Amino acid sequence: MIRAAIQEMEGIALMSQVGVGFIGLGLMGRPMARRLMAAGHPVSVANRSRPSVDALAAEGAHPCQSPAEVAERAEVVFTMLPDAPHVEDVVFGENGLAASIKPGSVLIDSTSNNPKSAEKVAAVLAERGVEMLDAPVSGAPEGAEQGTLAIMVGGPRATFERCRPFLDVLGGKVVHVGEAPGSGCVAKLANQILVGITFLGVGEALVFGAKAGLDPAALAEAMGAGLARCGALEVKAPKILSGDFSPGGKVSSHTKDLRYAMEKAEEIGVSLPGTKIVAQMFAELAAAGEDGLDHIAIVKILERMAGVEARAKK
Repeated sequence: MIRAAIQEMEGIALMSQVGVGFIGLGLMGRPMARRLMAAGHPVSVANRSRPSVDALAAEGAHPCQSPAEVAERAEVVFTMLPDAPHVEDVVFGENGLAASIKPGSVLIDSTSNNPKSAEKVAAVLAERGVEMLDAPVSGAPEGAEQGTLAIMVGGPRATFERCRPFLDVLGGKVVHVGEAPGSGCVAKLANQILVGITFLGVGEALVFGAKAGLDPAALAEAMGAGLARCGALEVKAPKILSGDFSPGGKVSSHTKDLRYAMEKAEEIGVSLPGTKIVAQMFAELAAAGEDGLDHIAIVKILERMAGVEARAKK
C-alpha cells in the first residue's frame, strides 16, 4: 500500500509538470483556466480578445498570440468556445492548433459542440497522432469557479484515464460516457434537452401560482421541499423572483444546443416534441432581441401570455 501511495503521489507530481493550454477565456473558460493554474499546472492561454489573456497573464499564466503558440507549449490543450465553427477555426485555421500540435498531445474540447464537428476534428487529429476528448460541461460560471462542474467525456477510455487528473480539478462529477468521438457532445445535448424542458416547467409553475394570487417565492420554497425540487428550481428560481436575467447560460447558446439536438434526433429517428416547444420559445425571445439573456428568461414569454410577473412579493 505504501508503494501504491508513493506511485500515486509521483503521478500527481508528474501531471503537475505537464504543460496545459487553454483557448477560449469567456464566462466559463477563464475560471476553468484559473482552477488549473491554482492546481499548480503551468498554463498557456490564448483568446480572440486580448484583455482576458492579459488578466490571466497577470496571475501567472503564459500569454500566447495564437492557438499554434499554445500547442507549442502544451501537451494537453483545452478549448472552451462558443460553437463548432469556432473550434474548427482554432484547430484548422491560420496559426491554428493543427499547425504545431505535437504527436502524443491531447485536445480536450469543452465546447457545447455539434457531435459531427467533434467527429471531424478527432479524425483529422488522429491522423497526426493527436488524441481528442470531447468534454462539454454543465454547471454555469459558478460551477467553473468552484470546480463543481458536471463533465461529460467522450473518447478513448485510456486517454480519459490519462487526463482524469486535469478533469478532476474542474469537475465535481466527471463521467466517461462513451468511446466514440462526439459521445460527450451527445450527452451534453441530452443535458440541454432536460434543462430546457425543466426551465419551461419551473416557469409555468411560478407563473401559474402568481396568476392565482400566490407569492411565487413562497411557492418556490414549498415546491423545493418535495418531489418538484430540482437544480433548475434551486438555481434559477431566485433569478425569476428578482427579475434578474443577467446571463449564466444564454438563450442564444441554448438555442444552438437544441438545434444540434434536433438534428441528431432526426438522424437517429427520435421524436423530441418538448424540445421543439422550448426551441420555438427561445426563437421568440431572440426575435424580441432577448437572446443575450439568461436561458431562464423563457419565463418572460409565459409572463406575457398570462399578464403577470412571477416576482417575489415584498
